Amino acid sequence: MSRLPRLVGGVGAGLSRLADRLEARKGEDPGTAETPDAVSPPPSRPEPVPAAAPVPAAAGTGAAVPPPTAAPAEHVPPPPGYAPAVAARPDPVATVPWGVRVAAEVAWRLLILAGTLWVLMRVISAVQLVVLAFTAALLITALLQPTVALLKRRGVPRGLATAMTFISGFVVMGLVGWFVVWQVTENLDDLSKQVQQGIKDLKHWLLNSPFHVTEDQINNIADNLSQAIGTNTKDITSAGIEGVQVIIEVLTGILLAMFSTLFLLYDGPKIWEWLLKLFPAAAREGVAGAGPRAWATLTAYVRGTVIVALIDAIFIGIGLFFLDVPLAVPLAVFIFLFAFIPLVGAVVSGALAVVVALVTRDVFTAMMVLVVVLAVQQIEGHVLQPFILGRAVRVHPLAVVLSVAAGSLVAGIGGAVVAVPLAAVTNTVVGYLRAHAKENALRAAAADGPRPEEPVAVTAEAVAAGAPPPGAPPGEEPPRS
Repeated sequence: MSRLPRLVGGVGAGLSRLADRLEARKGEDPGTAETPDAVSPPPSRPEPVPAAAPVPAAAGTGAAVPPPTAAPAEHVPPPPGYAPAVAARPDPVATVPWGVRVAAEVAWRLLILAGTLWVLMRVISAVQLVVLAFTAALLITALLQPTVALLKRRGVPRGLATAMTFISGFVVMGLVGWFVVWQVTENLDDLSKQVQQGIKDLKHWLLNSPFHVTEDQINNIADNLSQAIGTNTKDITSAGIEGVQVIIEVLTGILLAMFSTLFLLYDGPKIWEWLLKLFPAAAREGVAGAGPRAWATLTAYVRGTVIVALIDAIFIGIGLFFLDVPLAVPLAVFIFLFAFIPLVGAVVSGALAVVVALVTRDVFTAMMVLVVVLAVQQIEGHVLQPFILGRAVRVHPLAVVLSVAAGSLVAGIGGAVVAVPLAAVTNTVVGYLRAHAKENALRAAAADGPRPEEPVAVTAEAVAAGAPPPGAPPGEEPPRS
């Protein structure tokens, strides 16, 4: 009986604690009536309350207090009305005019090209002898290669055809040079006497001419010339030494040209195939097509120039022979050799023939020689060159003048000789590469197929009139309103 009161007391205490807990729950969530069965057990760990959670209502009120709002950001007040307006700075690239930007792009590319060209010219000047010898070998090979091809077509082996052509070609050129030297040395004594007599005749003609030249003036000119020669003895001696060096360089260049010609005649196709491997694979097709055309242009130029020079030398030599001018044959050979220098060679060889006629014969003979030279050169320029050279090596006269001037400034007489064939070959190569690139572009466009048609914009009026809307399949009726 003593345990019963304690049990009743414990149950009462538990009921009182349960009532207190229900009252506390009603205070947290007013307006809801919870029963002991609806009470859920407390969570194992309390969840964090967000910062924006509503604040519990105060005692005796049924509304919750709204959460506090965040503090507003700082606001910069606008400038006053009397303050000057400051425009925003534009992009520096946009401020440069379009023409100036294009000029700048072109200018730095031109500077790079000019620097490359300058370096190339410096390299060529350093090995000028080798470059001129190889260029002369190319010209001689272009002249002799058709003979090698002819002998091969007749069944002669390549090595034998090359040897026969090489030996015969250089023997002929050597005989021509020997003949010129022999004629000059054989007639040197007679020529010196005729020059002295011609100078006396010229002096007599000047004294009786309408130019009113006195004998004292002529004697003063002769004394000044002799004094200049006497005071410049050292310069003449050094020039003689330089002349010996020039002779050595010329002989070295001749040997280099001979060996280069021999190997170009024999292994020309193999050398060209090796050169093709140096180009990128993308450009190899164009270069392979431009090479034979460039070689054909060079061959046509050399062959035509030889024929024209031979005709000039024959006709001018005949004129000199009938006018009884001394050294007519050596002068004709000089005219033939100088004909390979465009523009300048004809003037120099013609002036040399006129001077020889003047100092060895008389003024009338010199005038007749001048008429013969001018007549032959006019026939050459208007008939022979257009007919023989044709369109294969047609270069504008301005390009010829500029090429000869630039070649003579860079490499002297040798540069003037190779300037025009170089310009003709460059013109052929550039024209072919341009046409080849255009053909490749058209071929690529044809391989891509026709382009899809552009979508046509259809207006609402056209749809109302019966046109199908954009994207409608063919044959579908337009929507009717």
